[in-house]
Amino acid sequence: MEIRKRVGNELFDSLNADLIKTVNEQKDKRHNKKNKKKEGEDEPRNKGKMQADATVADQYITYPTDNGILNESRKKCEKLIDILYEKNGKLGVKPRTYRQTIDKAYLEYSKKKIKTKGTYRKMTRKLLECVNRDIKHIDRLLDEFEQKGEPFPLKHAEQRLFWIIRTAYMQQKVMYDTDTNSCQHRIVSIYQPHVRPIPRGKTKAQIEFGSKLGVSYDEGFTRINTLSWDAYHESGDLIKQVEAYRALHGHYPELVQIDKIYATRENRKWLKERDIRITALPLGRKPIKTRETYYQRKKTRKEAAERNFIEGRFGQGKNGYRLNEIRARLKATSESWVACIFFVMNLIHYEKVKFFGSTYRWLEGVLSEIWAILQPTEPKTRLVYVGIINPDWRIIY
Repeated sequence: MEIRKRVGNELFDSLNADLIKTVNEQKDKRHNKKNKKKEGEDEPRNKGKMQADATVADQYITYPTDNGILNESRKKCEKLIDILYEKNGKLGVKPRTYRQTIDKAYLEYSKKKIKTKGTYRKMTRKLLECVNRDIKHIDRLLDEFEQKGEPFPLKHAEQRLFWIIRTAYMQQKVMYDTDTNSCQHRIVSIYQPHVRPIPRGKTKAQIEFGSKLGVSYDEGFTRINTLSWDAYHESGDLIKQVEAYRALHGHYPELVQIDKIYATRENRKWLKERDIRITALPLGRKPIKTRETYYQRKKTRKEAAERNFIEGRFGQGKNGYRLNEIRARLKATSESWVACIFFVMNLIHYEKVKFFGSTYRWLEGVLSEIWAILQPTEPKTRLVYVGIINPDWRIIY
C-alpha cells in the first residue's frame, strides 16, 4: 500500500511519455524523418493524429441507495457506542439504540420487491431518527471523557469515520426535508467518501461511481490527462491534451479525432487558429448538396472510424484488467491503481511494436539475401520479390 501511495498518476504518466518518445525516436531513426519548418514559419508543421475521449473507472463498491447508506451509518454508530461505553468502564445505563427493532424493520423493508414512495420515505425517516440519536449518544460520551480529563478515546480511523457519518446524515436529512434526490458533494460510500456519482447517460448505466478520466490516444499509447473524482464536462480537456501532445512531440497534431461533445465553439476556434483538423461535423445546418468527392467522403469516414481505437482500449482495460472494478479503497491508491492499468497496457503495446519491428527487419534482411541468390543468370530477365505482407514473385523483362 505504501508504494501505491507514493507512485501516483503523475509518475506513471511520465513513464508513458518516455515510452512514446522511445518509439518515435526509433521510428524517425529508421525512416530518417525530421519535421522541418517551412521557410518563413516559426512553428514546425503539424503532423500525426491524436484521439481523445473520456471514461469512468468504477470503484468496487455496493450500489449506493439512501437507505443503504443510512443503515450502514447506523451500524457503525452502534459499534462506536459499544467501544466508548466499554472504554468508559460501563458506567451507568448503556445508551439505547433499539438496534434489534430497526434491524427487523429494515429486513422487512429490504425483502419487499415493490417499494412505493411512501414506504421508502417511511424507512428513511426511521433511519434518520436512529442515526441522529446515535450521533447524540456518541457526542455525550465523548464529552464525558473530556470532562474527566482523559485522552481522546477514538482512533484516527474511527474519528474520521464518525465525521463522514455526520456529513452523510446531514446530506440525507436535507434531501429528505426538501424531497430531492441530489446534493452537492454527495457521499455514496462512508468507506470511500471521495467517490462521487458521475452521470454518463449510457444505456447500461445512467450513473457510474468512480473517477472520471480524460484520456488521449497517440500512436497506440494512452495517457491520462485528467483524473477527477467529481463530474465535469470533458470538452475542457481538449486544449490541454493537444498542448500535451505538442510538448511531447514538438509539434501539433495534424488531425484530432474526437466526439461531437468536444467540438464546442471555443475548441473549434482554438484548433482552427492552429490549422488542426477535427473529425466532428461542422456547426450549422447540413448542406443539401455536398461538394466533397468520393475520395474525400471515404477519407472522412475512415478518419471518423479510427476513433474506435481509443474505445477499444477502454474495453481492453475494463474487460481484461478490471478497470471497472477498482478494489483500492483510498483515494491515492485508487489513482495509482488506475494509472498502473494504463501503463501496463502501454507496455504490452510497446512490446508488440518492438517485437514486430525487429521481426520485420530480420525478415527483410533474410529475404534480401535470398533474392540475391535467386537472381537469374540471363541478363534480359530478373526475378523481383514484391511485398512482405502480400508476397508476389514477378519476372521483369
